Amino acid sequence: MRIVLNGVSKRPALDAVTLAYGTGQAVLARAETEQRPTVLGLLASGRMRPGTGTVTLDGQADAAALRRSIALVDAPAVSDPAPNFTVAGVAAEELMFAGMPSGPRAVSRVLASLGLSEHARDAIGQVPPTARVRLLVELALLREGVRGVVITSPDRHGGDPNAWWEIALDVASRGYAVLVIAGDASAAAIAASSLVERLEAPWAGAVPGDADPDDDPARDDSDTPLLDEGVLSGLPDVITRPVPLGRPLTAPESSDE
Repeated sequence: MRIVLNGVSKRPALDAVTLAYGTGQAVLARAETEQRPTVLGLLASGRMRPGTGTVTLDGQADAAALRRSIALVDAPAVSDPAPNFTVAGVAAEELMFAGMPSGPRAVSRVLASLGLSEHARDAIGQVPPTARVRLLVELALLREGVRGVVITSPDRHGGDPNAWWEIALDVASRGYAVLVIAGDASAAAIAASSLVERLEAPWAGAVPGDADPDDDPARDDSDTPLLDEGVLSGLPDVITRPVPLGRPLTAPESSDE
């Protein structure tokens, strides 16, 4: 599955944006201001008609199919839960929407499968950002026909951006399409972390066929660029991370109560 936004805009809230995301990919799109992330999320999930440009699913402009395939997660004032709802209450509601058992035992089992039992009675607005993102994403994936998620402004809850980015990578590795819409600071933190991983990787593994710089003491490597030219020229608008498929799609267990 591949979703392509080509020159999509919704002025005055959103100027033209071009990006793509698909199965087995985690994509981070930068979007600042109060309205822009939500508008972009609505467009990328087929829930708003663009003013200009096109949104396609596997080459076809089919908004209804896109809405069935992509869950819009935690979009401010659109799909975010009321902050005073308990985690258990949010889980019960989402299970009901997914057509699954939503009684207390079913909720307890789902929360236990996600490692979130300790937060069952906490208000969703008070739980740690990573726990919130994990909960809302995993519950959204239970809906019939969902093949991907658009996570909107997870950085507004604070915390380390790399923590929820790891969740995005994990979900993508399970065969879903993942688009995360976040601000410049989060994108910079994730880009920096990715760079550190590259620099700390074994030399031979980073570029197949290249010799370790220390193999030739006479060679001058002082002018060797450590960053791609695109990174040096500025932070990209979109960060795309293909993720090897790591495990089959699974849903948390539930009871019949």
